[in-house]
Amino acid sequence: KRRANWKMSAPNLVRCSKCGELMMPHRVCKACGSYNKREIIAQD
Repeated sequence: KRRANWKMSAPNLVRCSKCGELMMPHRVCKACGSYNKREIIAQD
């Protein structure tokens, strides 16, 4: 009976404000390396 509450939910995705790529909220964008409109990881 408790297994009825075991369900998968789709991940919440937002668009990156710099490049527009889908990403998890409150994380560094994997495509451009930015977070909160600042470059965190330098891209080559």
